[in-house]
Amino acid sequence: MLQKAPSTYDATQIKNDVLSGLTVALALVPEAIAFAFIAGVSPVIGLYSAFFIGLITAICGGRPGMISGATGAMAVVVIGLVSIHGVAYLFPTVILCGILQILVGTARLGKLIRMVPHPVMLGFVNGLAIVIFLAQFGSFKGFDATTGGLAYLSSVPMAIMLSLVALTMLIIWGLPKITKAVPSSLAAILLVTFISIGINSAYSGTDSSYSVATVGDMLSNNAKALAVKKVADVEAAKLRTEALVAGEILPEANSHGHGGPHVELTQQQIDAAVASVDPSASSISAGLPIPFFMNAAYTMPPVTWKTFTIIFPFALILCGVGLIESLLTLTLIDEITETRGQGNRECFGQGIANIVCGLFGGMGGCAMIGQSLINVNSGGRGRLSGIVAAVCLLLIVLFLSPWIKMIPMAALVGVMFMVVIGTFEWASLKMFRKIPLSDILVMVLVAGYTVLMHDLASAVILGVIVSALVFAWQHATHIGSDVRIDEHGSKIHQVHGPLFFASAQSFKDIFDPKNDPDDVVIDFYFSRVYDQSGLEAINTLAEKYRSLGKRIHLTHLSPECRDLLDRADDLVVANLSEDPQYHIATDRLA
Repeated sequence: MLQKAPSTYDATQIKNDVLSGLTVALALVPEAIAFAFIAGVSPVIGLYSAFFIGLITAICGGRPGMISGATGAMAVVVIGLVSIHGVAYLFPTVILCGILQILVGTARLGKLIRMVPHPVMLGFVNGLAIVIFLAQFGSFKGFDATTGGLAYLSSVPMAIMLSLVALTMLIIWGLPKITKAVPSSLAAILLVTFISIGINSAYSGTDSSYSVATVGDMLSNNAKALAVKKVADVEAAKLRTEALVAGEILPEANSHGHGGPHVELTQQQIDAAVASVDPSASSISAGLPIPFFMNAAYTMPPVTWKTFTIIFPFALILCGVGLIESLLTLTLIDEITETRGQGNRECFGQGIANIVCGLFGGMGGCAMIGQSLINVNSGGRGRLSGIVAAVCLLLIVLFLSPWIKMIPMAALVGVMFMVVIGTFEWASLKMFRKIPLSDILVMVLVAGYTVLMHDLASAVILGVIVSALVFAWQHATHIGSDVRIDEHGSKIHQVHGPLFFASAQSFKDIFDPKNDPDDVVIDFYFSRVYDQSGLEAINTLAEKYRSLGKRIHLTHLSPECRDLLDRADDLVVANLSEDPQYHIATDRLA
């Protein structure tokens, strides 16, 4: 049985939380930056979002040791809003999202996560592991000055990066076998960083093919690629305008930039786009955050009903995505640590975090499974680990950006690869011959949808719906009856199984009103009536017997169920005193 997460600290736990928090902060930097680029906002917005979300949920959330920040799941939703209405509409949307999350927590709806079946959880975890794994491939790319986009590294840089990734993974795997005084992930990042600094210093200005890609390189490459893409978008708009004048209609690009007319830029255009990149666009250094409505860079959207209708659908989706991902992460950490978090408090904490994040110009966020696993695996169990991670992230933005930009991407990729290995439920592969085919299909469906669509929330909702349909279909055939004739010539049907919408027709098919005797008894001792469809099936059956001049007796129905039978006056029901209180069709169990 899971115990409540401990709130006491000793010296060892404080040390573990501080060191694991530092490790998480280093891993948060590229993630927050990458998600900011996905959302179409500046890297600083992504970093400040991770700070506010991480700090407030660490203090107010329902799961000590769980890490929250800017996430890809929410960035995918945000990009549609930003691309259509501009970044100024993002911040009130995030605030509204937080308000909705607080309402969910206040209504104590966090417990609904219990409705997620285990096959859905397995599919979610496995799909997420694959998504994290595939996401690391982007770190093996550099800027191609010829095409103006990102391309995989050439042979020598690729070999160097793969070697450093392997070294990082080897340290993470082997160091705990020697000592657990320092989190192996932190030790691996620091050691590989020193090695990469040495390599880059040795070949500085001589042979760039031996250089090691760093966080700074990733920032610069993404900024260049984004600048070239903007030029291509302008040229594509010109093509659509020219085509429209000529009476043709070219396809529009979607929110991810795909599907529009193909544009080939000249080398001069690419070079000009790269030269126009503002150095601050690839910077993660900034001052203290200020409320977005006090920032001259943003224009406050009008407070009107139209603005509300624009932001509410996005806020609702962000609310659902954030809570589903956070509560599933909470459940996963519960299982790993063998303690129990508080789902409703987590909803409340996420809501407060997003309100504050939106007020200070952030893109919103939720729990991060990858970083949470890094934290837990590094020994972080308390709220202090999340607080340290958030504070270190703020210090990085304020003071330490030049040093953080020197961290090699290989070290961070190696850490995430180990997270993938630890996240994937390898035991699920051995279950395929031991569990029902329907559970296997649900597991594969959720994992596949997660990988293909990168939408964790929709994958879980889809899995729950399919599982519910499978359950209903299977139990629709589990209703039947034992038939006997008593000494008075009455035909008695002893019903077995649940009576609900899926089994209502099967229930009615059991009876033969035309050929049955004049007196029929339906005994619900071994059955339950669960919904209005079941009640209506009883009503319909009673009407058939009544129209034939026959009498029907219903026994072992609770008073609550009797009250819902709107035609009960037409029925001959057994004496109430003879019926035990089974509370069929109520919340109380028999």
